[in-house]
Amino acid sequence: MRIAVVGPAYPFKGGIAQHDAVMAAELAARGHEIRLENWNRQYPRRLYPGQLTVEKPEIPLPAAHRRRLSWNRPDSWFRVGRDLRGQDIVVIAHVNSIQTVPYRALVAGLRGSRTKVVVVAHNVLPHERRRTDVVATRMLLDAVDRVIVHSPQQADLAGTITRTEIVTAPIAPFLPPGFRQGHPEPGEHRRLLFFGFVRPYKGLDVLLEAMALAPPDVRLRVAGEFWGGTAATTELIDRLGLAERVELAAGYVAAERVPEYFRDVDALVAPYRKATGSQLVWTAFQMGVPVIATRTGLLAADITPGYNGLTADPGDPESLAMAINDFYRPGEPERLRAGVTPVDPGPYWDVYAAALTERFG
Repeated sequence: MRIAVVGPAYPFKGGIAQHDAVMAAELAARGHEIRLENWNRQYPRRLYPGQLTVEKPEIPLPAAHRRRLSWNRPDSWFRVGRDLRGQDIVVIAHVNSIQTVPYRALVAGLRGSRTKVVVVAHNVLPHERRRTDVVATRMLLDAVDRVIVHSPQQADLAGTITRTEIVTAPIAPFLPPGFRQGHPEPGEHRRLLFFGFVRPYKGLDVLLEAMALAPPDVRLRVAGEFWGGTAATTELIDRLGLAERVELAAGYVAAERVPEYFRDVDALVAPYRKATGSQLVWTAFQMGVPVIATRTGLLAADITPGYNGLTADPGDPESLAMAINDFYRPGEPERLRAGVTPVDPGPYWDVYAAALTERFG
C-alpha cells in the first residue's frame, strides 16, 4: 500500500521525531510504499523554550521526504492534504492540541478521496491540560477513520472524546540504529540515572525525595533537557541536602552521546507519575542496565521485578525509596544486571504495523 506518515522528523529532535522515522522504515520493510510529510515550522518559538532541532539525523529518513507544513502557513495544511489524496493511508502523529487545527485542515484536503486516515495518539490529551484541549482533540479524532493509542487507559480516555474506531497497540521500540548492545563498566557504581526530557509528570521531584531516604552513598545523575529551566530542581536538591549526591547534566542528549551516560551507572530510574509507555526501559536494556520504574500505564510492562529491575508506586517517594534500598542489597545490582537483555523490536512492530493497516488493504 501507499502510506504517508505525517509528523515531525529530523531536523526536529526527540522521541516523536524518532518514532515517526522508525515507523516509516518499519512500514517500508513490510513492503509498503512510504513517504514522510515533515514539518518546516511546528509552532511559534515562544511555545517551546528548549532546543527544537539537532544537527545530525538520529534515524535515517525515507527517500520520499518533504518539509512543507508550517504553523504560520495555513494554506500549507490543506495543500498537503490535497497532495496526499493518492495515498491509501495517511498516518498522523498526534501529540498535543496545538496541531489539531493544521491536521484537521489536512484531513479536509483529503475529502472526496478513498484515502484512510489513522491518528497515532501518543497522548490523547496533553499531560499539562488546558480547557480547550478536549474540544480541539475531538475535532481531529472525529474526522479520521482510526485512532491508535498505546495503553488501555488511553483507549478509555479516547472513548470519552470520540466515536471513531480506537485500536490499542503498545508502542513499539524505536531505538536509533546506533544503539548497539552495551554493557556498563564492571562493578557496583553506587550511582543511579534519571534520563530524558524533564517535565513534572516524569517525577524527578519524587525521585529526589526518595534519594533523601536512600543509602547516603548512592548518587544520582540527571541527564536531559529541563522544561522551564533547572531553578526549581536545584532549590529542591539544596532543601533536601543532596547537593553532593546529585549531578545535573542539563541539555538535550543526542543519540550518539547516549551510551556514555549509561556506562557507569547501576540502574535507570523512571519515576513517572503517569505514562502510556516509554522508550526509556528499552534504552536501558539496550545499554545493559536494569530499571527501577513506577507502575503506571505500560511503563513497567517489560520489567520482571527481581530479575531485570524493580517497580514502585507512582508519586510515592517512600515506595520508590524502598525499591532503591532493595536494589542496593549486597550483590543485588550485579545480579539484576545479569538478567538484562535487549528487546527484539520485530514482534512489537508486527503488531503495530497491523494496527495501522489491517482491514485497509
